[in-house]
Amino acid sequence: MTTTEVQRCGSTLLIGISGALDQGAALVLQQALDQITAHDRILMIDVHGVASMDPAGLLLFLDLHRRAEWLGLRVLVVGWQPQPQQLMAEVAALGGRGSSSAERYPLAGLRRLIEKRAQHETLPHVLPAP
Repeated sequence: MTTTEVQRCGSTLLIGISGALDQGAALVLQQALDQITAHDRILMIDVHGVASMDPAGLLLFLDLHRRAEWLGLRVLVVGWQPQPQQLMAEVAALGGRGSSSAERYPLAGLRRLIEKRAQHETLPHVLPAP
């Protein structure tokens, strides 16, 4: 089960995510994104509480990130835990957690590569048929 906690400080919206980030998190993440107002300039996503993430959850998270940027927000992500960080590294084929190549690339720069590979792994389970 995934939960979010939303806080606002000036023009910054902080979304804290806890639990397992998987396909079941879609509604919770959408509800958190719905909290964005025209006055928000920065979205900070705290993932300290996300102990596990699967490829479907990774796609949801990357979609949240992309939609926030589309709304003109600067997106900052803090608190990556070992398993989600390892999953991103594996999906992006960058080596394991702690490898120099996995840690030097920002999330936004890897998003397309990770989305493409994660979609390939989860396509029958996550995305509706066209």
